[in-house]
Amino acid sequence: MPPDGSLDRTGDRHSQNSRLLAAIEKSTGPSPWYWATFPTVVSHARQKFAWTYHGDSGDLAYLVTLALELEPDTPRLALNTFCVPFLILPNLLGIWCPEPGGLRVMCFDPDQLAAFPMEEIVGWFKQSNDRVYSRTAPRAEFEVGRRFPEGTHKIEVPDAFRTVDEVIAIGSYPARSREDSACAIYVLYPQAGLVEVVPQRWFTASRYEVGRQWISRVTRSQDHRFVGEAVRVGKFQLTADGQEIAAWIEKA
Repeated sequence: MPPDGSLDRTGDRHSQNSRLLAAIEKSTGPSPWYWATFPTVVSHARQKFAWTYHGDSGDLAYLVTLALELEPDTPRLALNTFCVPFLILPNLLGIWCPEPGGLRVMCFDPDQLAAFPMEEIVGWFKQSNDRVYSRTAPRAEFEVGRRFPEGTHKIEVPDAFRTVDEVIAIGSYPARSREDSACAIYVLYPQAGLVEVVPQRWFTASRYEVGRQWISRVTRSQDHRFVGEAVRVGKFQLTADGQEIAAWIEKA
């Protein structure tokens, strides 16, 4: 071993990168690309639900549906692109998705979701801008507008979400020039009724092909810092303030 201990440091870096990659891989990303990361849903009545991806061709192309595990061909919920589900303890299902004006956050009671035939959604999403299809309205929902500047802000959150400590969402951010942040991390604290807006200053139209390249998922590492993945860019760790790249863990 060299006297400066370089082999040890190399080993430490490799071990740290492995831990950070593992944290990213365990995090949930948007439909349909990351559907395999979606959480297992078990209702209050102890009914177990399963997610199904319907492939990249055919009438149901790019759709992800939720159905009872024993009735996979009878969906209760269908997701278009860019939807991210999360669990609301003890037995509810949350979904956030981007909307033109910001983020939409919904809460569903799985036991109350009405079944519908596959034929009902064939081609429906192709004619609609809606991200979520369900015969049953959300139990509760709220929106987070893009008007919020950098920082932490009070928001109105329905009681159905009050058991959720944190949801890390990603959305577009108003950019006045090609040098401005094109997106932001929106850290929702439903229990506290707060949102923290963290502009991604490294991700600008002057540096990246916004749209073709995009930040797909972000989570926290063991030291509470943000790590994440950008499509066609790579996997990264952010600085302590969450706004710049601290290190590339893996490049695309």
